[in-house]
Amino acid sequence: MEPALNLCRPALTALMSLAVPCLASLGARAAQQDEIQVYADEANKPGELTLQMHVNATPEGVKTPGFKGEYLTTQGIRVSPEFAYGVTKDIELGLYFPEVAVDRDGNWLFSGTKLRVKYLPLQPDEEKGGYFAGGNLELSDLDRHLDQSRYQAELRLISGYRAPTWLIAFDPVFDWKLSDAVASGTPDFNYGIKATHRIAKGIDLGGEYYSDLGQIDRIRPWNKQDNRIYAIIDIDQKPLNINFGVGYGLTSASDRWTVKAIFDVPFSYK
Repeated sequence: MEPALNLCRPALTALMSLAVPCLASLGARAAQQDEIQVYADEANKPGELTLQMHVNATPEGVKTPGFKGEYLTTQGIRVSPEFAYGVTKDIELGLYFPEVAVDRDGNWLFSGTKLRVKYLPLQPDEEKGGYFAGGNLELSDLDRHLDQSRYQAELRLISGYRAPTWLIAFDPVFDWKLSDAVASGTPDFNYGIKATHRIAKGIDLGGEYYSDLGQIDRIRPWNKQDNRIYAIIDIDQKPLNINFGVGYGLTSASDRWTVKAIFDVPFSYK
């Protein structure tokens, strides 16, 4: 463990030197900012309760609001605590509460609450690896400054393959707006892709790609889609467990720079 940490300490120092100033002065926006994550085969064991923190910041982002009163991501920070509980080997429940956003002027916004249930019937062997597949259903109650629809539903399909030294995951995501003013039976469509390779014990490097294409029956042209690519590092060195990434927006509809981190809080109950 110690040699692996020594090997990657210069890279981690460089990444954190970039992240700290970014996280110190940042705001919030609705699209993919509370949970910038590709779901893979991770799931709590039956009876296991854990807490993760999602911290996302945007040193340079979109400056034009999508609707009146929208909180913009640029120069803001968003923090989302996530409690997860393993019900069975295949089923996990999650709760995001409270989600907090802070804009560049220091204004605080309690952005909402989310409930989810993950079902992962196909899981890889813990040592040999293999295919995984399942889904995640999420219901959201969001602040009106983050989205025109207060209530939303999300269906995320989870698929991929894990090998002893590499991982690839693909998540198609369908979002429905449920509030009366903007409710629609036609979902928005976005997806995430993740690929990593192990460079040392418990340390993986790779990339993630996120694309928000718009309503599924009216896919937006490329330059109006939110497309972002992230360089990421996954560290699994107990008790340190973190996913850290720096993202770059590929179109004018995307935030130009985003910094994200997902880390386990040293708390668990089983």
